Amino acid sequence: MIDAQGDPGTPDARGGGRYLWWLVTRQPGRSAAGAVLGTVWMVLLAVTPYLMSRAVDDGLQRGDLGALAGWSAVLLGVGAGNAWVGAVRHRVMTRVRMDANFRTVKVVMGQAVRLGVVLPRRVGTGEVVTIGVGDVQTIAGSLTVVGPGVGAVVAYLVVAALLLSVSPLLAAVVLLGVPVMVLVVGPLLNRLQGAEAEYRERQSLLTARIGDLAGGLRVLNGLGGKGLFADAFRADSERLRAQGYRVGAVTSWVQAVGLGLPTLFLAAVTWPAARLAAQGSITVGELVSVYGYVAALVAPVAFFLECGYQISRGLVAARRVVAFLRLAPLPDTGTAQPPAGPAELYDPDSGVRLVPGLLTALAGARPADTAAVVDRLGRCVESAATWGGARLDAVPVARVRERILVADNEADLFAGPLREVIGGAAGAGGPGEGALARAVRAAAAEDVVRGLPRGLDEPIDAQGRNLSGGQRQRVRLARALLADPEVLLAVEPTSALDAHTEAVIAARLREVRSGRTTLLVTGSPLLLERADTVYHLVDGKVAAHGPHERLLAGSPEYRALVSRDDDGPDDPDDPGAPVATCGGAGAEADAEEAVR
Repeated sequence: MIDAQGDPGTPDARGGGRYLWWLVTRQPGRSAAGAVLGTVWMVLLAVTPYLMSRAVDDGLQRGDLGALAGWSAVLLGVGAGNAWVGAVRHRVMTRVRMDANFRTVKVVMGQAVRLGVVLPRRVGTGEVVTIGVGDVQTIAGSLTVVGPGVGAVVAYLVVAALLLSVSPLLAAVVLLGVPVMVLVVGPLLNRLQGAEAEYRERQSLLTARIGDLAGGLRVLNGLGGKGLFADAFRADSERLRAQGYRVGAVTSWVQAVGLGLPTLFLAAVTWPAARLAAQGSITVGELVSVYGYVAALVAPVAFFLECGYQISRGLVAARRVVAFLRLAPLPDTGTAQPPAGPAELYDPDSGVRLVPGLLTALAGARPADTAAVVDRLGRCVESAATWGGARLDAVPVARVRERILVADNEADLFAGPLREVIGGAAGAGGPGEGALARAVRAAAAEDVVRGLPRGLDEPIDAQGRNLSGGQRQRVRLARALLADPEVLLAVEPTSALDAHTEAVIAARLREVRSGRTTLLVTGSPLLLERADTVYHLVDGKVAAHGPHERLLAGSPEYRALVSRDDDGPDDPDDPGAPVATCGGAGAEADAEEAVR
């Protein structure tokens, strides 16, 4: 089985079928073992009726107790051996499916990491959740064809050969009957693929809406759009339910046919066999063997249909995974060297200029505009932004990330002790206690640490769910300050805090970032007045820049913007602020667009 730390390999993303075959070829030994064991298991099932016919003809009909006992012992041995083969086959096939499951998870997670900041732009949260929750399991289940599927084909041919030795007519019925059943089920499987694909699309859309609703509920309330969003969610839910009924209808027909056709097939073969026995063309033992052959063939035929059903669903799921794997990450073809030392960052699209060593603030009425500036200056998108006079996107992404950090207001918080959430994994390369304490103080998070029973060793839930909104924000800020990057682009670092805490952070932030290049995206007067330069953004362009006091005196638009922000409520548990990410505009902008 794939190692948790192992390389999953390079997936074949040329199509759903090729991806499924790639999963098989990544574990050739196990796949071959599953095929062999599945074949042996089904062939022994098919051979059992032959042994029964010999016991009847050689033992019962002739009254030979020795022959009867001998064939019975062989039957017992074959049955016990086949039970063991069946158990081993099931174990091997379980490992085949688990390997495919874990390998697909690693491939999808690796692609998500490679996409990085472009992931939210290229695919919705609902799509990723749907792949992780449903498609991975469906793909793993489709690999059942590797074991029982191969065994079913071989068993089918073996039974046909055995029947040919009894009666060419019965062999012809069997050889023609299975293809007829496949032709009957084929259109249902095609219809199932279409219905399943549409269901997955609607499920992805609904999952995305759930995430949007959970993340932007307060914003929607403030904009008066909660009712509109709820109506849209209700309509999507009803459409998903209706599509689910359509999928269920097709699935029920496939399963009904899969159970019913083998039974009809058994009757279709047994009837002529009984007539041949009545006419004396075959012996009673051969009649018993014919019935046994066909009864044993029910399992391979059922597996034929089951494999067709599983592959049909697996192809739909694999196509979704392949579509995700084909998404291109942020181009990283740059080969230019970064500036040797601190250098100016400039965004010609907006006119924002970050002078090395200064604290710069960016204020704008539209969150999407300020987020776009951060994306360009943080090399989260291709742009004409420059670093030291040279294009920023000409520098390799890894070199940029070493010196420029985008601190997002909604950045992920991973589960673990608080000290690891702030400073990363403990160890020789981890931050010292002094550096950690300084970062906590600069973020005014001392009371967060004191309020936890175990302080810095207190376990924190994923996304900081056991912390309030204001506490999470200060933890994120402490993490960014501890990294001490050459350039820090902080998006709304204090939007969830009360005025007193915000004032404390404003003073300490100025102190701890002294001599380092810092950009604060904020509308808070407490932070703006501490900045060396403030850029006022209107429609994505710099309308004015200079010290905060000068902009207040000379720009009515800026004064109106800052006054509106100053009059807003301070709720320590509600961020309620523009949330910009390195991947694009934030939740508030999305919510406004949804309402429109």
